[in-house]
Amino acid sequence: MQQKHVSFSKRVFTGLGLGIAIGVYMQLAFGAESEVVATTTEWYSIVGSGYVRLLMMIVIPLVMVSIIQSIINLEKSQELGRMSGWIIGILVTTAMVAALVGVGTSLAFDLNADEIEAGQAEQDRGAYLEERLGDVEQMSTPQRILEFIPTNPFQDMTGDRATSTIAVVIFSAFVGIAVLGVRRKKPEEAAIFTKGINAVYAVVMRIVTLVLRLTPFGILALMANTVAKTNVAGIMELGKFVVASYVALGIMFLIHLLIITFAGLNPLTFLKKVAPVLTFAFTSRSSAGAIPLNISAQKNSLGVDEGVANMSASFGATIGQNGCAGIYPAMLAVMIAPTIGIDPLSPGFIVQLMLIIGISSFGVAGVGGGATFAALIVLSSMNMPVALAGLLISVEPLIDMGRTALNVNGSMVSGTITSKIMKKLDYQTYNNRNAVEKDITL
Repeated sequence: MQQKHVSFSKRVFTGLGLGIAIGVYMQLAFGAESEVVATTTEWYSIVGSGYVRLLMMIVIPLVMVSIIQSIINLEKSQELGRMSGWIIGILVTTAMVAALVGVGTSLAFDLNADEIEAGQAEQDRGAYLEERLGDVEQMSTPQRILEFIPTNPFQDMTGDRATSTIAVVIFSAFVGIAVLGVRRKKPEEAAIFTKGINAVYAVVMRIVTLVLRLTPFGILALMANTVAKTNVAGIMELGKFVVASYVALGIMFLIHLLIITFAGLNPLTFLKKVAPVLTFAFTSRSSAGAIPLNISAQKNSLGVDEGVANMSASFGATIGQNGCAGIYPAMLAVMIAPTIGIDPLSPGFIVQLMLIIGISSFGVAGVGGGATFAALIVLSSMNMPVALAGLLISVEPLIDMGRTALNVNGSMVSGTITSKIMKKLDYQTYNNRNAVEKDITL
């Protein structure tokens, strides 16, 4: 298909379809718990998990070099603060809106934790969450925010901490600002450094292109493994919660498109151009792994300024995640509230929940672990039993796929809107239907 110059999007969706077909065949022929499926999916992981590892490999170099280069090209250093403020503001605000959507959906479907029967797996998961609660409570939100600031940037370049990506962003920003200062006093030295950064950037982007060309194969393997190992019985038992979760995710996706529409942009164009990135996020369940695809799509397909694309993709992987930090904790809180005598319709409860989610969504990266730890922070802050969050373990992977796609979409919305606000959006690229990952299809 690539030799015939079939578009990147079509190749990605072909991989998705083949992956689903292979997964369904293994599920029907052998069963999710069979040894054949276990062995086959382990070999498939070489392609699927291997692809995700390659993406993770290039995240730090890509973010670091791109942000330094972007800041060097800024007309005014003050633009960096304004850019960061808009991106973070949009991410946190949409997370609070997502919380309200989660509350409304839970009430509409009349979800209640008492209706879910806890088996051995659910009880073990609940006990595990109670153990981890101590780790969460040891660190306050200000402390989690402080974790963003690097003390050893070389350690963060290894991805050693949950906040390593943002720490690298902050360090890279300091390097870029320092170059702007050197340029005024020692232009020759600054020119040498800039030339070196541009050369490294060209090499890194070539590596990114080589890895992204493997996307259809990675998605095929990831989807085949996911479908083959899906616990169908668990989904049937908790079908009501699964449906409610995807209704909430769907509503929030529509809100994202409404934001794009109110900004004067075509939402269908946006949806078409972000579809390959969302497909990867859906199958991989990795917001961090989607950063290279995210940046590439924003820059090459949506016409977003390069600096904004890097910032929004990096921040969006850990801050203000609409699915993991917004919808999921809110739905759990509404489910659990009646079991401890709290009225989930109370305005006080809803306002408190939205505020806590807004604050915790900014600092949840300091804990690591995605939606589970976001839920731990929110539930413990509202004095709710965290063990009940373990009731959903059997459908967690299925729901997490949609949550991750929404997280990534939220980061792309924040980048697009911020770029437009700062008058850095390339409308010609945005409206060009053929500008869809052209660097990857060549």
